[in-house]
Amino acid sequence: MEKLYEYLPRELVTFVLVTLFSLLIGLSQRKISLKREGETTLFGTDRTFTFIGILGYLLYILDPVEYRLFMGGGAILGLLLGLNYYVKQSQFHVFGVTTIIIALITYCIAPIVDTQPSWFYVMVVVTVLLFTELKHTFTELAQRMKNDEMITLAKFLAISGIILPMLPNENLIPDINLTPYTVWLATVVVSGISYLSYLLRRYVFHESGILVSGIIGGLYSSTATISVLARKSRKAPAQEAPEYAAAMLLAVSMMFLRFLILIGIFSKEILAAIYPYLLIMSLVTAGVAWYLHRKRKQVPSTDEEAEEEEDSSNPLEFKVALIFAVLFVIFTIVTHYTLLYTGTGGLNVLSFIAGLSDITPFILNLLQGSGVAVMVVTACCMQAIVSNIAVNMCYALFFAGGKSPLRRWVLRGFGGVIAINVCLLLFFYLL
Repeated sequence: MEKLYEYLPRELVTFVLVTLFSLLIGLSQRKISLKREGETTLFGTDRTFTFIGILGYLLYILDPVEYRLFMGGGAILGLLLGLNYYVKQSQFHVFGVTTIIIALITYCIAPIVDTQPSWFYVMVVVTVLLFTELKHTFTELAQRMKNDEMITLAKFLAISGIILPMLPNENLIPDINLTPYTVWLATVVVSGISYLSYLLRRYVFHESGILVSGIIGGLYSSTATISVLARKSRKAPAQEAPEYAAAMLLAVSMMFLRFLILIGIFSKEILAAIYPYLLIMSLVTAGVAWYLHRKRKQVPSTDEEAEEEEDSSNPLEFKVALIFAVLFVIFTIVTHYTLLYTGTGGLNVLSFIAGLSDITPFILNLLQGSGVAVMVVTACCMQAIVSNIAVNMCYALFFAGGKSPLRRWVLRGFGGVIAINVCLLLFFYLL
């Protein structure tokens, strides 16, 4: 935008921009106000806001040193807006000061355009337009919020912004790389990804289908998502079984991407070694899921199908964070003594055993300076993931029930994924 000043007078460009931005804000006010309040309660809309912006520009350039005219005009405008609010409140019982604040922002556009870079004043205008249009979206969002949603957000801010910086970064046990800071840092990172997945599932994709539920849930916990989908499949028609199996595999596919993010946060060196394998695993699993999805037979939708059981469990429960922290400490100690007495061979065995539980603490422990070679850490991460996929398959079979048609599709889908991942793991060993 600044390049226009090389070809056109600066005053002309500024005047045009102020007029255009003021008009856009005024048009947004006309649209919103006519829907909700009616003409009798309007302070002004498109033309009024445009004139407010132009007035601000004129008073700004007439006294460019002390800005007495600009400040005086702002005071008069504020007085008029206050009188308008008093009349609306007393005669029409219309409350709210959003329009008044937007009018004052419009009045300030001139000095913002004249003194700030283009990205800043465009950002200001875009923000005003977005928040004006998103009024009803925010209302719907607030209606969907649980009673303790703000408490949950406060918990996350507390554990990440208050507790984490205060923790010491000194070893708790001699010769073991385990500090309160590293333990809580791992907890914060995993909780942050889980919390983002929870917000997406609850507020963005709350009316999504089975496949999207698997994708979003996989960012939080593939095991929990697979268990929920398997229980829900009991009430679904037999024709929907391939769709549920596909959603479970998509959750596993997203698990690979989640670990890519975690590994990238804690160790760029290990990420460089492992990312081709995790990407291939993720794509292969997604490909098998797509194959199962194509096998689905379409059935007429009913009203009962639209009422999905929502897994709205909150990933930021304090006990969940404590469990993760305890598991992280346990795996750190076990890994240290496994390496001390059995070497890398024992660590390889431990990686398969770790797959029987939550593998995130085990993998994060390996990433935070366990003193093991990069290729050994890479192998252990892949082995733990493959072992965990087999455990997830067992969870799916158990929660689906003994006579469920889902069992056949789970065995086909997960069996194929595990076989391909084992082959990829063998290929890694041979390199």
